[in-house]
Amino acid sequence: MLGEIRNQQGERIDYTFHQGAPGSKSVVVLGHGVTGNKDRPFVVALAEGLEKAGVNALRISFSGNGASEGKFTESHITKEVADLGSVLDALKGWNVGYIGHSMGGAVGVIRTSEDKRIKFLVSLAGMVTTKDFAEREFGAVIPDKGNMWDDESCPLSQAYMDDLRKLDTLVPRAPMIKVPWLLVHGTEDDVVFPQDSLDIFAQANQPVSLLQLKGSNHVFAGAHTAPMVEAVTAWVKARVS
Repeated sequence: MLGEIRNQQGERIDYTFHQGAPGSKSVVVLGHGVTGNKDRPFVVALAEGLEKAGVNALRISFSGNGASEGKFTESHITKEVADLGSVLDALKGWNVGYIGHSMGGAVGVIRTSEDKRIKFLVSLAGMVTTKDFAEREFGAVIPDKGNMWDDESCPLSQAYMDDLRKLDTLVPRAPMIKVPWLLVHGTEDDVVFPQDSLDIFAQANQPVSLLQLKGSNHVFAGAHTAPMVEAVTAWVKARVS
């Protein structure tokens, strides 16, 4: 339907389209977090929930992740912000919303603060204090030698660490976002702390909402998947024509 999507480096972006409403020109793009891809179970569940509710959804894998072209060691927030811009280019003429998880949430905040083509935003356990995250999770790992969370398929690069340190915190971006915005965070998230959502929510414009899912972890696992899908789908459905 959309044809091939390539980023600024010419790398192909892998995607899956869920047709919820034939003929509709509204679509929600779903972006994943670090070490993830478009096929993470809760991302698939959310896309299927949107589809069932009559909302078109587009799951993407950022370059260097999943089946997308590119090197994982070149993946970082700033590059993925540009990847999302290339996806928006491919969706010219569509009414686009964006849902981002974890690092993909940071991507959404930056892109939405700069790009009027995104009409509404959902941050799922969105990363906000990027420098603190990098130091907390990977500060003891030697870049370009060690791995993220001891996963050999996810080598830690100097480019990744430099990018997250340079961005530092996205809280100053909050007032720049002028579209409807939903933040969702599990109270038991020990990867991206719930305080990240609280901090950026405190500086955000209206209309913005914060949903804290009691007992949920970073990926809304197990019994927490369905409540997340239900809440996000209802919120999005109310904003899609």
